Amino acid sequence: MTDASVKGLKPRSLEIFHEVVATYLEDGLPVGSSRLAKTSKLDLSPASIRSKMSDLEDAGLLYAPHTSAGRVPTESGLRLFVDGLMEFSRDLQSDERSTIDSECAARGISLNQLLDNASKTLSGLSNCASLVLSLTSEADLQHFEFVSIGANRALAVLVRTDGQVENRLIDLPVGVPPSALTKAANYMNSKLANRSLKKTAALIREDIALHRAELDELTTGLVEQGIGIWSDGEVGVDAALIMRGQANLLDDIQAMDELVEIRELFDALDARENALRLLNATRDGDGVKIFIGAENKLFASTGCSLVIAPYRNSDRLVIGAVGVIGPRHMNYARIIPMVDYTSKAIARVLGR
Repeated sequence: MTDASVKGLKPRSLEIFHEVVATYLEDGLPVGSSRLAKTSKLDLSPASIRSKMSDLEDAGLLYAPHTSAGRVPTESGLRLFVDGLMEFSRDLQSDERSTIDSECAARGISLNQLLDNASKTLSGLSNCASLVLSLTSEADLQHFEFVSIGANRALAVLVRTDGQVENRLIDLPVGVPPSALTKAANYMNSKLANRSLKKTAALIREDIALHRAELDELTTGLVEQGIGIWSDGEVGVDAALIMRGQANLLDDIQAMDELVEIRELFDALDARENALRLLNATRDGDGVKIFIGAENKLFASTGCSLVIAPYRNSDRLVIGAVGVIGPRHMNYARIIPMVDYTSKAIARVLGR
């Protein structure tokens, strides 16, 4: 779609475009001329509406997903509509603001709990999936633990002095006994108390290299694996992800191939590099950003959109982002201010 194609449309055609998109966003179904003639205030016959819809299709704003099935907005058309909402976005209702404030602005909770509360609240209010991204904390370490979660797999849990908890899934050698996990964690805890990740990793690796650790080969391997999953790579350029409400997206699935694509999206978001890319995409300027369908390659084949906004610390540095993932026909007019308000609520807490 080009600016020229929009400018070439008459006001009546653009009015019909607005009605088509608004109706589509109610239930995600194609909008036919007869339905629009009955439910809108256009005062036009179905034949007149069909003629205008054809003009909108020629302009690249609408398309027909099936023969004689009505029209739905193209991604370009939906982008035009959503950009208009961004200019005239409404405020949140007072009860929605109160819910977000009570969950996100509570005193005495850890950063990890704050972000988890934000994700749960957004999911509940939007009836979509929510996500919270955060840069990995650089606070000193407080505790480490291995939690066995089945045959040959464990969760490595790292707790920092600022209350942030980080979890990583690791594969274990075949036949590792629980006692080895305990022994490895105990050794790491003896070295990490109130030290940075960088200093702890250097100390442990020096101990192992000089054979001062007094650990057997199996436990040494677990220790190296445990410290390596956090310390390999640059400090401060990793991103953690909290997601809630994934089942809300699955409720909107209408075909098995859509289910596969949504599950692949969840797996892709779990990859740390993709979480970091999403976070980086929010850094250009303040405020809410919206990615519709293929505008972000993670969502290209899912039929989903992402509404996301960054949050900043007291130094005005972007340290994370909060967002909602929903179907293309989600209620943008309600969700845009909801995401914006939540990001600002988190920033207010971090700025105390």
